[in-house]
Amino acid sequence: MNIAEFKLERYFAKYEFTTRYLLSCSDCDGYPLSYVLDQATTKERNLWDKLTLGYTESEGNIHLREAISDQYTSISPSEIVVASPGELNFILMNRLLHTGDHVICMSPAYQSLFEVARSLGTELSFWQPNPDNWHFDPDELAALIRPNTRMIIINFPHNPTGAFPSRDELDRIVDLARRQGIYLFSDEMYRSLLHGETEEIPSVCDLYEKGISLWGMAKTFGLAGLRMGWLACKDTQILQQILAFKDYLSICNSAPSEILSLIALRHQDAFVQPNLTKIRKNLSLFQAFVRKHESWIQCIPSQAGSTAFAKLHISESSLDFGERLVRETGIMLVPAEMFEYGQAHIRIGFGRENFSEVLTVFGQWLLKQSK
Repeated sequence: MNIAEFKLERYFAKYEFTTRYLLSCSDCDGYPLSYVLDQATTKERNLWDKLTLGYTESEGNIHLREAISDQYTSISPSEIVVASPGELNFILMNRLLHTGDHVICMSPAYQSLFEVARSLGTELSFWQPNPDNWHFDPDELAALIRPNTRMIIINFPHNPTGAFPSRDELDRIVDLARRQGIYLFSDEMYRSLLHGETEEIPSVCDLYEKGISLWGMAKTFGLAGLRMGWLACKDTQILQQILAFKDYLSICNSAPSEILSLIALRHQDAFVQPNLTKIRKNLSLFQAFVRKHESWIQCIPSQAGSTAFAKLHISESSLDFGERLVRETGIMLVPAEMFEYGQAHIRIGFGRENFSEVLTVFGQWLLKQSK
């Protein structure tokens, strides 16, 4: 298959490990290995200490899948496949989609959510939000459905806008898919990162027989380096197809990553709550920053997740703005072009401890531009 370059990941590769400040990361600061092991019970630590570095079960360690199934209301360990989130996304679309199928994906979106489908020869439609409040209207989704619609791809909490639906809106989305037997693929990588009065919604896999939920350790848990995620789905035939495809890719998972993921899932408050505290603090700091620099930037408050999508009041493109900023200050921003969504927005990430320091440098630079 021929697939386009992953713009966002190539952009990160250019700057992520060389520049001084990162203001657009969607993950939170990674936890040290020692911190993860400090949370373990004696039994869990024993699993780690006696770990051997051989092959693992293709579908994932049974103890890990049991811990994952505890996150859902109706999913059993046999209805879960564990792998890298990106790998699972790639495999799922290769198994379910064919040339001529119609696919609907939210936009703006993480590129792999639509690029893999596009590379397979599908017809793509994009469900876009109201730019005044980032609300995704289910009625507008309904208008995009065709007789040959094979899959609807959603992502809540939404990257990059921070949009989040009500339970009623999610039920309407599920109902739209169910009416025509459409697969509903739900990227839930930012699950549980809720702000303020936002109320949690169920996972799609718990609501719909053709609902497929993706989650993992990178965003919610601050453990991106484990490269661990999973698909949960009531349709076990799909999961068997994914396993058969996985044999040509990773075959099985990293044994250390499985045990560390198990520990984190069984002690998730120790990972999620510090991340939430950091995100909420940085959200408040950024709102004050926007008020101070309103001639340069505006931002609809994020409802959930670890990102927001801010609009710049500039004459140049957001890509050119970002290139100047990183060159002159060492601050990396992700421009709207990386999401194929115009040239006026930038993603802001709230999961880093040095957020206040970066905002100070950014603000000083903006003041110089005003002179």
